[in-house]
Amino acid sequence: MAWGAAPRSGAPGPGRAMSEAPALALAQVSCTFVDKNDPKARYTAVRDVSLTVDAGEFVSVVGPTGCGKSTLLNVAAGLLEPSTGTVQVFGRPLAGLNRRAGYMFQAEGLMPWRTALGNVMAGLEFRGTPGAEARVLAEDWLRRVGLAAFGARYPHQLSGGMRKRTALAQTLALDPDIILMDEPFSALDIQTRQLMENELLALWQARKKAVLFITHDLDEAIALADRVVVLSAGPASHPIGDFAVDLPRPRDVAEVKTTPRFVALHAAIWAVLRAEVLAGYAQQLEQAS
Repeated sequence: MAWGAAPRSGAPGPGRAMSEAPALALAQVSCTFVDKNDPKARYTAVRDVSLTVDAGEFVSVVGPTGCGKSTLLNVAAGLLEPSTGTVQVFGRPLAGLNRRAGYMFQAEGLMPWRTALGNVMAGLEFRGTPGAEARVLAEDWLRRVGLAAFGARYPHQLSGGMRKRTALAQTLALDPDIILMDEPFSALDIQTRQLMENELLALWQARKKAVLFITHDLDEAIALADRVVVLSAGPASHPIGDFAVDLPRPRDVAEVKTTPRFVALHAAIWAVLRAEVLAGYAQQLEQAS
């Protein structure tokens, strides 16, 4: 598979045939906001972003802090309407919430008054799944993420890794066609993080859902994804690189990082990303002064 910094030319990814629409398609999307410090001023977070995720494809997005990665994820979720551009889900225009997507936030969304089992059941119950069926599904997903024995525990009784597993089960129990993930493992220690990344890959390999994964960690982006999209520094952030990751699957995220191909991919992507990270850092220093 060829890879490089040039955008793809409409070629189908590993999960769809030529005639099928992508699971998620952002076309010329821009998001402009009122500047919180000056109501007369406007701030464009992302500009003219076109991005597709095929059915069954795992796409990671990397970029400097403040480049609009989470903004794009909120657009894909239907939580934010773009100022310009269009969003399509399996070939249909997105209107309102993206009900074919599950969203795993960076911050934990577990309800402290519910047990782990109750938290996984919550989305199913809100969707109208009968209680007995919701319980069976929730118990099955807790088992899949290794928490079968911890369903009766409350979030404060779980470790950080266990809470992330619960949140993952909560998202996947709804069986979404698209999974949106906003730096879900960034707060974990490196050992727990690698375990969670491998668990995510195993679950994804079994179900092959479309995944749009936001991360600051280039190693993580490459180890997990079929493609890595690089965003420029903001404001008016936009894609500046789209790299196919031709590492064989299944993968172990620790082992794959030692392979020559991983090292080559990392060097190629970092060559594009490095200048944007430095630009983003300079902007932060300027804003702080």
